[in-house]
Amino acid sequence: MKKTITLILLLAAMSCFAREQLIILNEGNWQSNNARISYFEDGRIVSNKWFEEKNGYGIGDTPNDIIQVGEDLIAIAVNWSNIIQYIRTDGTAVTATEDVPNNRKMATDGKYVYITSYAHECGTQNGLFECEKGYVAKVNLTTFKVEKCCEVGWEPEGIAYYNGFLFIADTGGYAFQEDHDYETTVSIVDASTMKLVKQVDTGIINLYGKMSQAGKYLCINSPGDYYDIPAHSVIFDCEQALTSDDCFYVLDVPATYNTATTDGKFFAIGSSFSYYTGEYIFNTVTIDPAKLFASKGKEGVVATLPGTVADDIKTKLASPYGIYVNPYTGYIYATDANGDFNSPGKLYQWTPDGKYIDNYKIYINAGHFLALGDWKSLGIEDVKYKATSNALYNLQGIRVDENYKGIIITNGKKSIK
Repeated sequence: MKKTITLILLLAAMSCFAREQLIILNEGNWQSNNARISYFEDGRIVSNKWFEEKNGYGIGDTPNDIIQVGEDLIAIAVNWSNIIQYIRTDGTAVTATEDVPNNRKMATDGKYVYITSYAHECGTQNGLFECEKGYVAKVNLTTFKVEKCCEVGWEPEGIAYYNGFLFIADTGGYAFQEDHDYETTVSIVDASTMKLVKQVDTGIINLYGKMSQAGKYLCINSPGDYYDIPAHSVIFDCEQALTSDDCFYVLDVPATYNTATTDGKFFAIGSSFSYYTGEYIFNTVTIDPAKLFASKGKEGVVATLPGTVADDIKTKLASPYGIYVNPYTGYIYATDANGDFNSPGKLYQWTPDGKYIDNYKIYINAGHFLALGDWKSLGIEDVKYKATSNALYNLQGIRVDENYKGIIITNGKKSIK
């Protein structure tokens, strides 16, 4: 009897600690100021207005990246509001960096946030930085100010930190409307000096979107030009790139939405779009980068995902919009934009071996994820930040005194709540 009671008490105690804790960025619609953050915990959506409920105002317009930068500090790139919003792991706001307009994707070493930008200027602690193309900014996590910037290629997107260097995917994504070509390079920047070391030409245009990192390997997507140049993906070896340009393999499948796995592979949902047909063609793929390089490109790529994940994505999701593996537990997630990209979508969940669990209603265009767990186990030095600012920011990223939750869209009509 005593053993039974002890077991019940033990199970009850274990249930107090959440196993799956996931923060999901719902982008909303561009220029609609209707972004939200969802918080998922152990089989339920706790809130689809998590940031608003914690802070009393909206997150901003079109957030497009989220990373953990300290044991209790998270950075969110809010692109169209032109801020980097910092929150604690309980969702409460800390402060924001205001000086990086048109910010895109982020990486960290635990002391700094490195963030790419399509813009041509940036406010730094030493004055205004200006450049012809795009840049990566270095933000100090004790002051939340930009220390330095480095010019890279046109419209830089994904960024990764590896062994003291930054690896930035250049897109040239505005090529169709500006007087420059698509980019084909990965720029390598010394993180300590913020100097451009070299650029590796992959020969593949438009290296667009967030890229996943598995140790020294990167998974980089290319959507092509949406007309005559097809989509591809690039698997890149950061370590080898420092000494040789022979450091990547090109795959003839896109990796539009990709994630690293707990065993060093990549899962990807590829989306090929053609303006000729107006259609999207989706593919699913698992990439083993170590095997790919060891076999000189002959092995390491299979057109499937664990268990029923690939089939479920194909049959249950109308418009796949993201894929993610919890780095602490291995559980697999994907999001659906619901076909129209204008109405609340769903979050799908599978076990690490690919057994379907359930789906959960979230919000509009949920495409970015962050799992909470033992952050120190990832081996990044923790930053000791000071929450010196209690400033509020409106949905345009402008500092304000008035506290309001945000703009809600109902049946196509906007209202302030």
